[in-house]
Amino acid sequence: MDYPVSVEVAPSLTGRNRLTTFFRLILAIPHLILVGGAGTVAASRGDRTTTVSGESGLLGAVAWFLAVVSWFTIVFGGVHLPGIRQFTTFYLRWRLRVLGYVSLLQDPYPPFGDGPYPTELTVTDPAGPRNRLTVAFRLLLVLPHVVLLFFVLVAWLCTTVIAWFAILFTARMPEGLHRFGTGALRWRLRVEAYMLLLVDDYPPFGFTN
Repeated sequence: MDYPVSVEVAPSLTGRNRLTTFFRLILAIPHLILVGGAGTVAASRGDRTTTVSGESGLLGAVAWFLAVVSWFTIVFGGVHLPGIRQFTTFYLRWRLRVLGYVSLLQDPYPPFGDGPYPTELTVTDPAGPRNRLTVAFRLLLVLPHVVLLFFVLVAWLCTTVIAWFAILFTARMPEGLHRFGTGALRWRLRVEAYMLLLVDDYPPFGFTN
């Protein structure tokens, strides 16, 4: 069976934009503030350093707060409020675009909010009643993924740096790096959707479609 969270990134290998690649993190700062995606970006000016937290962003902070609210509504009432589901899915779609842009998988600048972009995230609503038991212990159940993803994301960071140099010198992203980045992004977004209580199916380990 297909996993209820589908993440697709259109291939973008040749004819890459060297200029926007060189300044990618700077260009992405407005999006990082809103939906995160790049850890921490620090900018120094004289004796002052400005830090932009890019892990979840402002909208991400709201989404995680709403996940806490949803934990109570699902565990005690079996209900995931539709408005919360819509907002969380909207956040993850935006986050996917930004992660794809920051990790050099795509060149077009992401839209603010929803809009056409060569990435796609689809979340299928759970069929039948929610699994209150797995929701109650969600943070414990997801720990194996968190541990493995730590190493995957470190490797992804390294391959993104390699891709940055490859694009600057050749205007091309190696296919293997693009495939690895897409797989890592797919795994990461599925785990985030699981932690944000959008789905009850346990995420698969790996980069599978």
